[in-house]
Amino acid sequence: MSVTEEILSTIGDFGFFQKMLLFGFSFQFFLFSTLFSHLVFFQSDPDRHCNTDWILAADSNLTADEQLDLTLPREENGTFSQCRMFVPVDWNISVIRQHRLNETTGCLNGWVYYNTQYKATIVTDFDFVCDMSLMPGFVQTVFMAGSAVGAFIFGPLAQSYGRRRSTQLPAVLMLIFVLVMALSPNYSTYLVAEFMLGISFAGLRMNSVLLATEWIGGRRSLATCICQLSSSVGQIAVVVLIYFVRDWRVVQYILTGMQAVVFVYIWWIPESARWLLEKGRFEEANEIIRRVAKVNKRSVPEDLLLLVSERKKVHNGGIKMIFTSKILMKYLLIVSFVSFSLNLSIFSINLNVGKFGVSIFLVHSLFGIFDIPAHCLCLWFLERGGRKTSQALTALAGGILCMSTVVFPQDNAAVITAIVTMGRFFLSWGISVNMVYAQELFPTSVRQAAFGLVNTFLRLAGPLSALLNMLSIFHQFIPIVVFSSLLIVSGALVILLPETRDKDLPDSEDFLENNRSDATKQSGRVFNTAENNGIEAT
Repeated sequence: MSVTEEILSTIGDFGFFQKMLLFGFSFQFFLFSTLFSHLVFFQSDPDRHCNTDWILAADSNLTADEQLDLTLPREENGTFSQCRMFVPVDWNISVIRQHRLNETTGCLNGWVYYNTQYKATIVTDFDFVCDMSLMPGFVQTVFMAGSAVGAFIFGPLAQSYGRRRSTQLPAVLMLIFVLVMALSPNYSTYLVAEFMLGISFAGLRMNSVLLATEWIGGRRSLATCICQLSSSVGQIAVVVLIYFVRDWRVVQYILTGMQAVVFVYIWWIPESARWLLEKGRFEEANEIIRRVAKVNKRSVPEDLLLLVSERKKVHNGGIKMIFTSKILMKYLLIVSFVSFSLNLSIFSINLNVGKFGVSIFLVHSLFGIFDIPAHCLCLWFLERGGRKTSQALTALAGGILCMSTVVFPQDNAAVITAIVTMGRFFLSWGISVNMVYAQELFPTSVRQAAFGLVNTFLRLAGPLSALLNMLSIFHQFIPIVVFSSLLIVSGALVILLPETRDKDLPDSEDFLENNRSDATKQSGRVFNTAENNGIEAT
């Protein structure tokens, strides 16, 4: 058992403190699903026509049908144009009736929307239609790009300045920009808020899980799986919320109030003792460890941390160490590729959910419901089958199931939805495994830098999934074949990684792969020395 693992075992590696910490982060993950509501739940091409109220100045008694007939051109199929109108004129209504209008222009005064399933969306509020019809896809890309930037920024930041600060800062940014988004008067402000929200989302998501993991001992897979489970429950909750509150700004206000709760308790969360010890900040670690032990109602031997500080080497790692180690580079490339493949697939599916021919509320509810057993099975199988087997099987199963959709008639919505839902079940399972695996493969001295790089590759999958889906204009099966093939290849590559189940969370590069057993023996000798010196274990 490593030095840090021994300390955690002494003060309680899954006591009341760890449970409260995990509950706090799980609530934040519950809220994450709400962040995507305004991106998913909107009608991309609502029924509409140009606002032509200018003609009411000529005759305020016109019926709605007369107004449209006099001010809108018709398409070839006889319907009124959704994107064009006749140029307004300062004529008497009788002259307009007699001579009719024939010069057209784009909508000058906005649109009138009707037959919409929502009260207000980003499409209707910012008029993302006609010439701006590609903007919803661009908005999704902006959010995903912000997530990639956030992973790149907050990964190294957490390694240098600590997990606590790198969790609190994005929590503050998220509260600010969720509110800014709700108050956005125009789409320029909205896009800035979307980008900043993506940055804060990535930083908070990866650092909160890492902080919880480093405080938990042998049950560390609980942190990832429970947080992911909370996110799935949140996905079901947001479907219910949107079903009854069909105004995206109202949803954002509700999210702001809930995020304010996180803002209150996020300051209570302490720094990772594991990180402090690795940085040689033994006095701070001593104080925090004793506070945690008190919360867990455990006692700490007086000379335990003194002994650790005398024997523990301070490790300063970072991105440079990763790039100069063949083992770390192999781990990084394979885990990043697996993470990218899993998330590219699930993003591509999520962004296409409206094209399944089934109610979007039903499909998202099914996704959330099926994700719950996926994360529960993840937790069970990780401790019995191991990380390596779980990662390989979920990637292969997800890839094969998604690929199989090409052999079924695409107009059979029920069959396609069922297969995609099952494929997504394994993808969600695989993502939870990946989050655990990516943390356990790397030592504390480089863990957050490595985890940040993995998350950067992960977040690149978001904008690329939108581009991949656009290739369906050449052939509808191109996106499915591409991401399914990547899944199958990534599942095969996992065989090159070591198993980390029942292994100590590595504190330094000395714990890597073949050196794990030697390092465990060495840490055992440290605490045997402690016992010989009369230090009583609790």
